[in-house]
Amino acid sequence: MLFLVAALMLLGVVLGTVAHAPLPVTAALAVLIAVWLGVFALREHHGRRRRHSAD
Repeated sequence: MLFLVAALMLLGVVLGTVAHAPLPVTAALAVLIAVWLGVFALREHHGRRRRHSAD
């Protein structure tokens, strides 16, 4: 429950910051996060495929 409260507080801070940031800054950060998540997903996918093929 405490984790949920902390997550909601963090979400409020982030959304408050985004609301006051210029649109190009917000868009650039959104693209950066999307690329980061995409790289992470690809690394996880390839890492799991290597582990399964070695079994």
